[in-house]
Amino acid sequence: MTATTAAGSPARRKVPRLNCSNQRNVSWLLRWRAESRADHPFIVWAPFDSPSRSISYAEFYASVLSLAAGLRARGVEQGDFVLLHMDNCPEFLQAWHACSQLGAVVVTTNTRSSGEELAYFIDHCGARVALTQPSYLQRVAAAGEQLAWVACIEHDAGAEPASTDIGGALAFAELVIDARGFQPVDSDPLACNSVQYTSGTTSRPKGVLWTHANAIFAARSNAQVCMIRPADIGHVFLPLYHTNALCYSHLATLWAGATIVLQPRFSASRYWDCVVGHRCTWGIQIPFALKALMSRPIPPQHYVERWGLGAHSPDIIRQLLGIPCIGWFGMTETVALPIYSTLGMPDREMSMGLPSPEYEVQVRAADGSDAAFGESGRLWLRGIPGLSLFHSYLHNPEATSKAFDAEGWFDTGDMVTATADGCITFNGRSGDMLRVGAENVAESEIERVVATVPGVLEVAVVGRPDDMLDEVPVAFVEAPGTTETTAVAELAAQIIKHCKDQLADFKVPREVFVVDQIPRVTLGKLDKKLLRQRLRDGARTQNKESPHVS
Repeated sequence: MTATTAAGSPARRKVPRLNCSNQRNVSWLLRWRAESRADHPFIVWAPFDSPSRSISYAEFYASVLSLAAGLRARGVEQGDFVLLHMDNCPEFLQAWHACSQLGAVVVTTNTRSSGEELAYFIDHCGARVALTQPSYLQRVAAAGEQLAWVACIEHDAGAEPASTDIGGALAFAELVIDARGFQPVDSDPLACNSVQYTSGTTSRPKGVLWTHANAIFAARSNAQVCMIRPADIGHVFLPLYHTNALCYSHLATLWAGATIVLQPRFSASRYWDCVVGHRCTWGIQIPFALKALMSRPIPPQHYVERWGLGAHSPDIIRQLLGIPCIGWFGMTETVALPIYSTLGMPDREMSMGLPSPEYEVQVRAADGSDAAFGESGRLWLRGIPGLSLFHSYLHNPEATSKAFDAEGWFDTGDMVTATADGCITFNGRSGDMLRVGAENVAESEIERVVATVPGVLEVAVVGRPDDMLDEVPVAFVEAPGTTETTAVAELAAQIIKHCKDQLADFKVPREVFVVDQIPRVTLGKLDKKLLRQRLRDGARTQNKESPHVS
């Protein structure tokens, strides 16, 4: 079905060359806010082990220009790819914006990535240099032998590093130089701005390429959806290397001229002290964090007026905190939020909301026809590539083409249900994708690694329900000749160790089951539906259980 609020448009829409974001780029946005909100706090850095520090818009802009000048002096030029492998901290945003000033393309990577994954990212994007922190320095340097240089900040997300020895790396402070005479690159709005690697249905993550116009569009649109006002103070604990914090929180706040309180990561024990102490008025939640917070006392007085959650105003949140929640749907490829709810307007509880007028939305049945109201279907979106949709998958035209149908509709891979009132509710991922906490994981990516373990003939990875993380990966493997209890345990342990070496920790299977035969359906396809059902039911296979990974 086509959502009733979707606007019609030509089958193929092209980005207007002259009107795209009014020729504005990320450098313009930061300069504009530094001038219009000079003394207003932009970032309040709230590390766990040291006092908070406030950074005004003018101070932040000056630090960005100084870093950009230093990067240029070290050979970073327009069009270069710069790897940014860092946890939440002011230097992350400083580096992200410095690259925008240079017309360089900043590549933000998940800090939980393995060395093998980092090597792939660096090689795939062609990064020339990298910026990181002490705890990741050795891994980045080993993964990127082809890098011209690596620079390292002096702390680990606010904590003292285990060692102050940065070897042959540059000290980040050496890159911050006098910016007098520095001239930013006036990037075309359609010039490449940034890349985020995201799991897909292929065996390797894909680099989602954003333009400057993407970032500007997202900043404006997300500020509207999140209802951010200049006086708002937002709380940010989700990682900046993901779209949620980088775009929905940071860019939207920049557009509004408001303030973000930035913490290194989520901490249930520190959450309310930070939010109340800094008088935060809004923030973004995910189910994992909510579950942790529900087990802790809620302060009798706080200043939070709303949360962005992805589900519209759950009754339990209204009862416990007395605040509404904004429902929404978004992903790295959509840049902004094609579906969202509006506080104060009628929306279905727990739905994502209604389609945005800036996108077109379809919900399709398995045969490609419109799904009926009340029936689950696959979500397809249409927007403008390079503006309201990502530009492309980096160096992967085949994947880019495959993501769209002949009429320009983008396949989200998600299952949803639309109702006659226009609201859309999320049902889960379709295909072979997992949602582990806040991370999307391709089952095929884990299967690729497990399949390389000697003795493994076939592998199927599926998700097992988890109270805190929604689901976690579990591997079923066929290994002919491996029948003895000791041999089964050794193979399972070998698989887990190999995955730990090759994959980010959240992708490592929590259990490995060695089975005589993985069930199959028509034409020999693995019956993952049956495997998922076994896990949901708590049933075990007919073979011996493998060790559990804590």
